[in-house]
Amino acid sequence: MRKIALFIFISTALIVTSCRENETSRPKSDTYYPTLEITRSDRVLTTGYSAAISGVQTVEIRPQVSGMITDILIEEGESVRKGQVLFVIDQTPYKAAYEIAVASVKSAEAALSTAKLIYESNKDLYEQDVVSEFDLMTAQNDLIDAEARLALCKAEEVNASNNLSYTEVRSPVNGVASMIPYRVGALVSSSITQPLVTVSDDSRVYAYFSMAENQMLDMVQQYGSLNTAIRQMPEVELVMSNGQVYEHKGKINAISGTISESTGAVSLRAVFNNRNHLLRNGGSGTIIIPSELNDCIVIPQSATYELQDRIFVYRVIDGKASSTEILVSPQNNGVEYIVEKGLEVGDIIVAEGAGLIKEGAVIKSRNEEEHKADTLKTEEGAL
Repeated sequence: MRKIALFIFISTALIVTSCRENETSRPKSDTYYPTLEITRSDRVLTTGYSAAISGVQTVEIRPQVSGMITDILIEEGESVRKGQVLFVIDQTPYKAAYEIAVASVKSAEAALSTAKLIYESNKDLYEQDVVSEFDLMTAQNDLIDAEARLALCKAEEVNASNNLSYTEVRSPVNGVASMIPYRVGALVSSSITQPLVTVSDDSRVYAYFSMAENQMLDMVQQYGSLNTAIRQMPEVELVMSNGQVYEHKGKINAISGTISESTGAVSLRAVFNNRNHLLRNGGSGTIIIPSELNDCIVIPQSATYELQDRIFVYRVIDGKASSTEILVSPQNNGVEYIVEKGLEVGDIIVAEGAGLIKEGAVIKSRNEEEHKADTLKTEEGAL
C-alpha cells in the first residue's frame, strides 16, 4: 500500500509540474496594449528662458564736486523722488567761492560804469578838439575791456553757483536706493570708483533674455517680420527665483537687430508692471513664452522610442506592430510631442510601452480608458 501511495504522489507531482511549465511557455492570450487613434487638436506649449531683471531706469549717482560728506539724508533701500536731496557735501569752500564770484561781478559792473562815463566824456571832448583821437580810442578800448571783464565775472558766478548747488546731491529719477558704501566724513570726488548710491526706477522692470538664432528665425517666419512679431506676440509670464509665477503678465517690446558672435543668440526684452515693487533691479527669473498650435497631431511621449537620435512609434496595421519613424517639433511640454511628419489622422498607434514591443508583434488593442480602468482594478486587488 505504501508503494502504491508513493507512486500516486509522484505521478500527481509530475502532472502538476508539467501543467505549470505548459502555462509558463504558452503565450498569454490576455496581454493587451493601450492604443491611440490619431486625431488633430489644439495645444498651447510654453518655452522658458533665463532672464535678468533690471529697472526701466537705473542711475549710478556720483558727486560732481570734491569734498567731505557732511550729511546723508536717505536710508538704504528707501524710495526716493526725483529732485530729492540725498547727500550733502561740505559747502563751506563753495559758498566762499560763490560769494567771491558775486563780489567780482559787482566790482566789474562798477568798473564798466566808470569806463562808460570816461568814454562818453572823451567823446564830447574829442568833438571839441580838447582830447586827441588816441585818448578817445583808449577810452573806447577800456570800455570794451570792462564789458569783457563783467561777462567773465558773471560766468564765474554761474560756475560757482553750480558748484555750490552740486554740494547737494539730488536724485535724477524716482526709484529705490541701493546700499550706500559711504558714510559721513568720507572724502569723495567725481572720480570715485563706487557711486554714492544707485537709484533704480522699478515702477516697471525689464527682463532681458536670449533666444537661439534658429528660434528667432522660426519666430520671424511665423509673424513675417521682427516688428510684426513684437506687435502680435502673446503676453509672457515671469517665473520668479522662488518658483512662483509673477502676478502680472508682460509684453516683449524689443528684439536685438544683431546676433551675438560669441553665443549665437539674439537678445530680447520684456517689460512688466511692478507697482508693488516686488521685483528688484539685479534680480533673475524665467520668461515663459506661450505658443499656440492649432489643428496639430499630438501624441504622448510614452508612445515613442528613440534609436540613433531618431524617434519611432509603433503603428498597428492588421493587428501587428509596425515601426514608423516620425518627425516631431523641437518644442514640447515634456509630456507630449507635436508630430510634423510620419502619422496621419486615423492611424492607430501603441500608446504606451513602445520600447518593449518588437516589430511584427501581435497587438491586442485596448483604448486608454479601458487600460486605465484595468490598471486601477489591479492596484485595488493588490491592496
